[in-house]
Amino acid sequence: MAIVFITGSTDGLGRAAAESLLDHGHRVVLHARSADRVATIGKLSSRTAGIVIGDLRSAAETRGIADQVNAIGRMDAIIHNAGVYTERSRGATPEGHASTLAVNTLAPYILTALIERPGRLVYLSSGLHRGGEGSLGDVDWTKRSWDPAKAYAESKLQVVALAFALARRWPQVLSNAVDPGWARTRMGGPGAPVDLDTGQRTQTWLAISDEPAAMVSGRYWHHLRQEQPAGEALDLQFQEQLIAKLEELTGIALPQA
Repeated sequence: MAIVFITGSTDGLGRAAAESLLDHGHRVVLHARSADRVATIGKLSSRTAGIVIGDLRSAAETRGIADQVNAIGRMDAIIHNAGVYTERSRGATPEGHASTLAVNTLAPYILTALIERPGRLVYLSSGLHRGGEGSLGDVDWTKRSWDPAKAYAESKLQVVALAFALARRWPQVLSNAVDPGWARTRMGGPGAPVDLDTGQRTQTWLAISDEPAAMVSGRYWHHLRQEQPAGEALDLQFQEQLIAKLEELTGIALPQA
């Protein structure tokens, strides 16, 4: 049985993934933004292998999350599920970054760089990532007028490119990106067409399945099928430029293979 860490797992797709894995006998480490969020998960807390706490908007707290996970032990898989959508303004994190960039891109990068390397990495993206090309000129939105939809699309393109870059750099790790679809979560709303079980199925399958179809790396998935991502995500130069930019913004170098 595997042990899996899931970011943003007190509700929505993250919680659905946690419950699915627990129901199938796996061990799960949950992540909550705050102690108040932990109080909302009820009996689920007693079934977990641990709960780590920290706000992904803060680089310092994100580093703390990595320390908490490493103290529990090496994970078999990590599902980078947490994300924000269409923030009304650029906002400013404690480090001065745009909130969407911090949560959707910088936090997964920091956690990837600092948590002991697992066997599998799964990054949640979105079909909207295809509208995010051309982001590295002003990745932190310091020059452009704020565009919530564009910022979200760019961040989701960046995590696909990150997943693919890691598949190349860390060949012993299975690293993939997933579009879960427009799911009925707090973010997606009650009218979304995808139910929670369908929305969580691909990422949990990639995290724990030994089926040959799941034992691949550097792919983009939607509802258990591989799909073609945006061209920029596949571009090796873009991937390397993105890694360099993330190292610059965070002050954290990605470990070598």
